[in-house]
Amino acid sequence: MSKLTGWWKNRSSAGKVELYTRCSFHFFVLIEIMSFGLPLVGSAAVRTSSRPVAAAFFPALCAHSVLVAFLSSRALDWLVGRRARPVRLAVATAVLTAVACLAALVLRKTGHIDASAAPSLVIGMSCFATGSLVLCLKRVRRMWCVAPAATAGTAVVMVALGLPPGEVAGYAVGVLLSGLFMSLAYGFSGWLLNTVHELERARELQAQLAVAEERLRFGRDLHDVMGRNLAVIALKSELAVQLARRERPEAVDQMIEVQRIARESQREVRDVVRGYREADLTAELEGARGVLSAAGMECRVEIEAGRALRPEVQSALGWVVREATTNVLRHGDARSCVIRLTAPDEGALTLVVENDGAPEAPAGPPGSGLAGLRERLAVLDGTLEAGPVDGGRFRLRARIPGGQLRGLEVRA
Repeated sequence: MSKLTGWWKNRSSAGKVELYTRCSFHFFVLIEIMSFGLPLVGSAAVRTSSRPVAAAFFPALCAHSVLVAFLSSRALDWLVGRRARPVRLAVATAVLTAVACLAALVLRKTGHIDASAAPSLVIGMSCFATGSLVLCLKRVRRMWCVAPAATAGTAVVMVALGLPPGEVAGYAVGVLLSGLFMSLAYGFSGWLLNTVHELERARELQAQLAVAEERLRFGRDLHDVMGRNLAVIALKSELAVQLARRERPEAVDQMIEVQRIARESQREVRDVVRGYREADLTAELEGARGVLSAAGMECRVEIEAGRALRPEVQSALGWVVREATTNVLRHGDARSCVIRLTAPDEGALTLVVENDGAPEAPAGPPGSGLAGLRERLAVLDGTLEAGPVDGGRFRLRARIPGGQLRGLEVRA
């Protein structure tokens, strides 16, 4: 059963909303045919004179329902920015709906369609067409104009055909109310889908900005460290050259100073790079809890003992937490996540990150994140295990043998 639902669980939130919306609109094809076409077929079965009309009108109704569903799908693509607005398709749908409704009213006037089947045909085709046309509009005022326009057109045609005023009023009310309802339903679905996609794009942009900000910070730190030192090295080197040309003994002192500044610069660059590459476990645990909570997940951080890690152990486990958090957000659809650090007085340190959003199949080729973590842990004789477990959960476990902790403070 889990494999059958894997294609759904592996989708993003925006993908799930879009798939649900598309399937709902496509399901309307069956609703239109079964709710409005079958009464026509049923009346033809009773009245033999209506059979030629039903044989011709029923395929037209099926074509209309398919065209409406196709227009809805194209309109959703336009709403999320995948293609241009389907103007020609919308015009074709409106024209086909108008012609079909006109034909139904004429046949109702001539008696070729039963009086009980004609209203369902006109109201059904107009309301579904109204909903699909609303998806092609962005302004709310224009959306609310579609149903009244369809109502006015229906009333004018019926008056021109000389139908009774009571019947005209009944048709008009039915077309108006059903059209307004479908306008609300389709319009809200389109707005919801567009909002979810905008939220997903905003999250991606936020992640890109965070990466860019980190790069700028690293570049700024390098500039602050190297800018002054390189300027001093250039000046002292030039001074040493001038002194050497004059055979002054101070040239040696200047080159010794240049050598000292160069070594100091090398040390400072290493400090900057080390600070960029190292991860603080306490900060990573707090950051993971904040990020996952902001994404709508329940995140718990559990620590068995409160002691501090050696810097190299803390850095390695901090990277494990960071990579695991990234994978939870990127590859799964978790609702809860538990980060558990076990540090017994004797024995191995264990860090477990477990969530309930295990993907059924890998979304692509394996990345280098887990391989990099294994390399970091291998320096400490540690191991890393990652994979799905029972209950649709995914577990990542890092183990470092013989580690010693003292006074680690993380608010659980």
